[in-house]
Amino acid sequence: MSQFSISIEPTNNENIVKFVANSFLTRATSYEFKNIDEAKPSLLAQELFHLPFVKTVYIAQNFVAIEKYNIVAWEDVQDDVAEAITTYLNSGKDVITTPVEASTKVPVTVYAESTPNPAVVKFVANKPLVDGTFEFKNIEEAKEAPLAAALFGFPFVKEVFISANYVSVTKYNVVEWQEVTMELRDFVTQYISEGKNVLNDAMLQKKETANKNTNVSEEKELSDFDQQIISILDEYVKPAVASDGGHIAFDSFNEDTKTVKVILQGACSGCPSSTVTLKNGIETMLKEMLQGRVMAVEAING
Repeated sequence: MSQFSISIEPTNNENIVKFVANSFLTRATSYEFKNIDEAKPSLLAQELFHLPFVKTVYIAQNFVAIEKYNIVAWEDVQDDVAEAITTYLNSGKDVITTPVEASTKVPVTVYAESTPNPAVVKFVANKPLVDGTFEFKNIEEAKEAPLAAALFGFPFVKEVFISANYVSVTKYNVVEWQEVTMELRDFVTQYISEGKNVLNDAMLQKKETANKNTNVSEEKELSDFDQQIISILDEYVKPAVASDGGHIAFDSFNEDTKTVKVILQGACSGCPSSTVTLKNGIETMLKEMLQGRVMAVEAING
């Protein structure tokens, strides 16, 4: 089992900092704890509440976000917090130790995050929205996705990507994010709070059928080396990409050219820095870890 490491990321809220792990912490559920009593299901959250400046702890798929009281500056304490989280994770203890009671109703909170793609902002909820990844390029594709369809009602919304506990929105260049971010955040918060469907059953069934077909295809076509590449992407790349509001999926490997082709979604699609990330990050990692069997990584939709 690989060791956990933590990177520190600021958010648009100066009181909230994200501590992003290099691997998943929870699979499909997010948690919010307002005090140490609420944190009984999580020993990690309980330990964090022993720090006097911790106001709220959010635990999501691959990160811990902490909201602080205005008694310290993050630059004075964030390294110590990151070290404490890293030590806990590498101790082998569970992040969530007991199930959270279903009857406990947690108020919905959503915060906005900028991403490396200037056209995309990520809206992160304190509860799971979907299991899997869903990308919508236009309102026609969102017919069975009520939240995405509602977002396309805003004239500046170009694309919508939904995964785990967040929604990434790509805008047209007709407005600036500072003009519309709060409006969209409030809209998403109200939508989720009202208990409306994020996806209709028809969309879920379509996704399930597609996954079954993909699994059958993979069993026939994926080589052992393909599986090695996928495992590396899943463990080392996907968590970081998800924290930026995007998603990466393996498409194919060409043995003759030693080229891996991937599919970029969400904030990664069309991002000006995606080429740099592919070449300097993912490509270099695969070259080193697979000992020269991979020479290039390309996005088929970059």
